[in-house]
Amino acid sequence: MEQNNIPTSQQPQQQPPRRRRRALDYTLRGLMFTGVMLVYYVLFSWLVDTPVEREMKQSTALLEQQYEALSERYETLSEVLENIEDRDRNVSRVLFESDPYDFKDVDGTASWRTREKMLEKTNRGLAREFDDRMKKLEHNIAYLNYSYNTLRSKIDQNKEAVRYIPAIQPVINPDLTLLTASFGLRIHPFYRNLTPHSGVDYTVPEGTRVFATADGVVKTITTRNTGSGLTLVLQHEGGYETTYSHLRKVTVRRGNRVRRGDIIALTGNTGLSLAPHLHYEVKYNGMRVDPIHYFFMELSPVEYQRIMRIAQSGMQSFD
Repeated sequence: MEQNNIPTSQQPQQQPPRRRRRALDYTLRGLMFTGVMLVYYVLFSWLVDTPVEREMKQSTALLEQQYEALSERYETLSEVLENIEDRDRNVSRVLFESDPYDFKDVDGTASWRTREKMLEKTNRGLAREFDDRMKKLEHNIAYLNYSYNTLRSKIDQNKEAVRYIPAIQPVINPDLTLLTASFGLRIHPFYRNLTPHSGVDYTVPEGTRVFATADGVVKTITTRNTGSGLTLVLQHEGGYETTYSHLRKVTVRRGNRVRRGDIIALTGNTGLSLAPHLHYEVKYNGMRVDPIHYFFMELSPVEYQRIMRIAQSGMQSFD
């Protein structure tokens, strides 16, 4: 009886270990359950797509297919366009004996703005825009093919006509600095009134070589005392006529046939001339036209723009 009498103060000491074990057991079970759920979620997410993910994957696959198809079309059209450009260069060499103008965007601001706008668009928007551009490109290529065939037909019919277009400058002027007066209204150097200037003036030393700007025949050589001084006129087929004034010497005779680039005279200071220079005119079907627009055979687009700015600067004529 005495052995069964356990003090009541010692009985509660057995409860805390049990509670700790029970709490630890619950914690371990919770961690195991959480781990199993995480593994299940990862496997489920990896193996099974949600409806949103499935739609996004299908949309991405469709866009990839469209992009590949458009890329193939673009490469094909690029090859066709390059072929057309090569033929255009060949046509230009035959027609004008020079490469065609290559106009490019010299201002990069517009290109950067276009790129920024493209970055703001969605993939579908870019795909639609790309498809629209491809359709326009196809239309342009078809039009270029038609234009090429039409131009080729005209060239075959008028191959010889190109030789009679005054398409170069009458003096050597690589830096474009010799042009001192352009076509249009100018103040006369002697009468000091506003008078039409029917050609362009080149300020060059006396004795500078003058070249025929197209194939033609020497029409007239004016030697008598006139305001234009010693003047040579070439008659070209196709309605063109060129005039070279204030010369010191003419190296051809009336009736001679000349070819583009032949030396036909030497510059001087004869007639009513303020200083040694060459006055050059072009007529088409009897009408005087601006000679600057006929220098396409030797001027690039940049040089043409530069000489146009020089011509528009309001220079003083020398005759």
